[in-house]
Amino acid sequence: MKNVVLCLVITTMFISCVEKEKMSSSADANWSQRKVSLAVNDSLEYGKSYLSIYSQIYSISEQKKHNLTAMISMRNTSDRDTIYLLKTKYYDTHGKAIRTYFDYPIFLAPMETTEIIIDEVDVEGGTGSNFIIEWKIPQNCPEPLFEGVMNSTMGQQGLSFTTQAKRIH
Repeated sequence: MKNVVLCLVITTMFISCVEKEKMSSSADANWSQRKVSLAVNDSLEYGKSYLSIYSQIYSISEQKKHNLTAMISMRNTSDRDTIYLLKTKYYDTHGKAIRTYFDYPIFLAPMETTEIIIDEVDVEGGTGSNFIIEWKIPQNCPEPLFEGVMNSTMGQQGLSFTTQAKRIH
């Protein structure tokens, strides 16, 4: 009887871990389904934003690091206009480009949000990773909002904090 109960507990734990993994991977956006074509001579305003994120932070000393999950939240703050994200590029602590998530225009409908997830085990960005996000918006449209939400839990302890993007030229 003990063996049956133990087997059921282990099976339940395994299934719950598989479900969590499925949930994590389902957060990945399919950028090609959001792809749009923009005219070269459109009347849209161009912008570029810098967002700092942290896939690791120092803990206790500079020799010990703590890994974090990072969510890059990209939000259309307009309740009327569709906006366009042109390119999103991820850089590591040393300024080396790690990956480009998309390099063609995608749309965000009014008040829509999409995100990029950097898994806790992905520490390639290091302690000073960052994103450059290029975008276009209609005239008199509020600028998009880009935020980083970093978190981690270990045992009974939890850690979370946010960063906001800064428009750059």
